[in-house]
Amino acid sequence: MTTNSPTTQATNLTSDNPTTDALHNSPFMRACRRESVPYTPVWLMRQAGRYMREYREVRARTTFLELCKTPELASEVTVYAAERLGVDAAIIFADILLILEPLGLELEFAKGEGPVIHNPVRTAADVDRLREMESADSLDYVMQAIRQTRRALKPDLPLIGFAGAPFTLASYMIEGGGSKNYVHTKRLMHADSGAWHALMSRIARALPLYLNAQIEAGAQAVQLFDSWVGCLSPADYREFVLPHTLQAIRNIRPGVPVIHFGTGTATLLELLREAGGDVIGLDWRIPLDEGWRRIGYDRAVMGNFDQILLFTSPAIIREHVGRILQQAGGRPGHIFNLGHGILPETPVENVLALVEAVHELSRR
Repeated sequence: MTTNSPTTQATNLTSDNPTTDALHNSPFMRACRRESVPYTPVWLMRQAGRYMREYREVRARTTFLELCKTPELASEVTVYAAERLGVDAAIIFADILLILEPLGLELEFAKGEGPVIHNPVRTAADVDRLREMESADSLDYVMQAIRQTRRALKPDLPLIGFAGAPFTLASYMIEGGGSKNYVHTKRLMHADSGAWHALMSRIARALPLYLNAQIEAGAQAVQLFDSWVGCLSPADYREFVLPHTLQAIRNIRPGVPVIHFGTGTATLLELLREAGGDVIGLDWRIPLDEGWRRIGYDRAVMGNFDQILLFTSPAIIREHVGRILQQAGGRPGHIFNLGHGILPETPVENVLALVEAVHELSRR
């Protein structure tokens, strides 16, 4: 099966920010290509977040959506987090739902409630009223943040762009916000499969426009977040999700590593591989060695420390880091990360201890 696979070509071809040898040969980029590294690279989902006092100070001056849409602030929190933690990649500060606005949805981040979509998609008529995304121009604030961040980061520190995967975005659009049971999503999926596929296809056409614009702006790799896809059976994933995720990934610029991440996907790993991606994310619910064996050693993997263990102690953190590194077995292509994002109450000193342990225990 054809997939987007990283090559030895430059991964950022912007004229004002050419790829340097230092970026191309950084541990993170080498791991994406399954090449040997001096130590296992590590970065953390939500590494810029409420657990950091400095982030909370920025958030106190603005709303979450305004922070996402203000390139200077988005760049500031991105760069600070990466430098403070000493991680091997930065990820641009944004949100997976920003792409919903150009599609015609009314998005709000309500205090204490999280994201709310005021005009959810529940019927075929609702799908028909969505706008086709012709370009990423309306999301240019994200690209501006990437350009500013790329200029501010160290020249050997890669920057990751990202977007939500088709299923997770569709679920937010249909549910109108967060969900525990995905009643509206699964009802539309099974009761009107034509409307479902039309919605997923529209999202899958929009995502490469957005991600390729992020790459053009200065991202060295991109990640698709399918945070909710673990609610599906393998049969439902194959029929209702796989073709659309495959379509989106195939249209991302060749030569740029794609990280395909999901949670609760222990029953779906072979299907995630089939859907595409150069790096497949593993959460904490499956041992890393078992997950990698099932995915195949011709793909890199990312994961898979349980983020709740960051509430324990540096000694316990170090023990579990060592266990995961042992499961990876020194095989090229492991990027250390959490099973999902850092939680707001996480002690910063424990996050620092995690990064230090990964670097120290994995050094070749």
